[in-house]
Amino acid sequence: MSTPTVVDHPLLQHKLSLMRCKETDTPRFRHLMREASCLIGYEVTRDLTREARTVETPLAAAEASFLADEKPVLIPILRAGNGMLDLLPTASVGYLGLRRDPGTLTPSEYYFNAPGDLDDRLVVVLDPTLATAGSATAAVSRLKAAGARRIRMVCLLTCAEGIQAFHAAHPDVPLYTAALEEGVDSHGYLLPGVGDVGDRLHGTT
Repeated sequence: MSTPTVVDHPLLQHKLSLMRCKETDTPRFRHLMREASCLIGYEVTRDLTREARTVETPLAAAEASFLADEKPVLIPILRAGNGMLDLLPTASVGYLGLRRDPGTLTPSEYYFNAPGDLDDRLVVVLDPTLATAGSATAAVSRLKAAGARRIRMVCLLTCAEGIQAFHAAHPDVPLYTAALEEGVDSHGYLLPGVGDVGDRLHGTT
């Protein structure tokens, strides 16, 4: 089994702890997810290609480092993945809708829209929780079928079972997370987790 990158930064862990609290209301939860996504994004984008350009500061010319034009694409798994789009605000965005059967926990696709040139771009899949890995595995398979070759999977929470299932299907795809949970309950939720992320983001039950 491949080893995920666990981003154990104190600020990220603090925000994640606030997200766990059931007293945290929807606006606060939404704000915390945006902040947490930005923090984990530092590691996800650490090796983006850079290029040197000369700029004029108020005092002198300077050699400065800029991001090269890699045109990364974010693919949130609907609907909870939308809360993580601040990971890279300048990226293009595609969407993948997956509906999970409550009995079998098997995902089925109901929507897909992404740029047509995925083979030339870094594709970052976003889903706050990776529990059984069914949705994440299906999402990456769909993107590979659409031509994506350089894919990264990003979640805030996962567990050993989810990691094993995901990398059994996609050993070539790096996985980034902020925390490893104890396991998964009978409904496919991580424990202790943060509850239903979609409901908490959108104020639904």
